[in-house]
Amino acid sequence: MSEHPELRISDADRTAVSRLLERAVGQGMLSLDEYTERVDAVLAARTRRDLDAVIADLPLNAQPAAQPQEVRSWMSSITRRGQWTVPPRLRLVTRMCSTTLDFTSAVLQHPVVHIEVDDYFGSIELILPDGATADLDGVANFAASTTVKVTASPPSHRLHVVVTGRVRFGSLTARHPFGTTLRRYLR
Repeated sequence: MSEHPELRISDADRTAVSRLLERAVGQGMLSLDEYTERVDAVLAARTRRDLDAVIADLPLNAQPAAQPQEVRSWMSSITRRGQWTVPPRLRLVTRMCSTTLDFTSAVLQHPVVHIEVDDYFGSIELILPDGATADLDGVANFAASTTVKVTASPPSHRLHVVVTGRVRFGSLTARHPFGTTLRRYLR
């Protein structure tokens, strides 16, 4: 779902959703009657909310896969905090690095973020806001650790992070900010 559902849409937005519907028909997810009804709704749509309603029940794999934004680093630290723009797909290629991706104030382009990791001798920390979920089941470890300190399912509609790839001789952690954890224990 869109972060700003009240925003007006353009013809390019309508075209993108129409193409997604075409792929859904081609994959057998929609009948031709459903496709026709939904295309009519797309043409009448005025806001992001209107478009989101048309594709809400379609799986994410029906949507076009964007090329991942790649971040490469060796013997360094990578930090993303504050209002950084999160791409829908991110690839981390790190060697002996400390990486922190803080999603608590980030600007999301999509509620599901896919992160592919290729890490040697590093530590990767994902800091997620309250209500966010993470799936790290697609990570292969070799002499490494993967720790999930957030809910894994059902996927959050606000933010769901899916991590795949390899961590060798390092660590990967998905957690909430410390302040959030402390507040839970103090209740």
